[in-house]
Amino acid sequence: MYRKRGALLGALMMISVLLLVSCSNGQIKDALNYQIQPFEYQNQNGQKVSLDDLKGKVWVADFIFTSCETICPPMTAHMTELQKRLKEEKLDAHIISFSVDPEVDSPKKLKEFAKAYPLSFKNWDFLTGYSQSAIEKFAMKSFKTIVKKPEDEDQVIHQSLFFLVDQEGKVMKNYDGVQNTPYDEIIKDIKTLNRS
Repeated sequence: MYRKRGALLGALMMISVLLLVSCSNGQIKDALNYQIQPFEYQNQNGQKVSLDDLKGKVWVADFIFTSCETICPPMTAHMTELQKRLKEEKLDAHIISFSVDPEVDSPKKLKEFAKAYPLSFKNWDFLTGYSQSAIEKFAMKSFKTIVKKPEDEDQVIHQSLFFLVDQEGKVMKNYDGVQNTPYDEIIKDIKTLNRS
């Protein structure tokens, strides 16, 4: 009787462990799960890039602008470093930089801005082609992040975060893009999503 009960408990424990292991595969712990709203914007080459184009891909996003005097240059430098590390790890991931100053940042201006960094456009799109109010609403609704351009000012208020997005277009995590950018953690999380 006790032996049977012990064997049953042992079997149940083993099943529980297997379930936990299988559930954690391809999953991000404490995922944010923000659903990104559909979009179709223009990249630095004037080509359309949409949420549908990114379906099935893991991607990292940030919000920048070309005349930024504070956080955007280090953010772009750190994203460039992340791109380099992704290549070294042979990891399939895309990068999207949304302009938060779209009425100033033309595709040509974004391309010029990007040329100051040793980055590749192969898996990185700088997006524009929308109104100021559209990007402010999109950033808040999709990424829960603030974008605001005060009237009569040329600087835009925005956060310095990198956002990890899964293959279904959901924001999984965010990371500091300016100070102590956690490259190893981002790469580990991308590997986790690529296994799912």
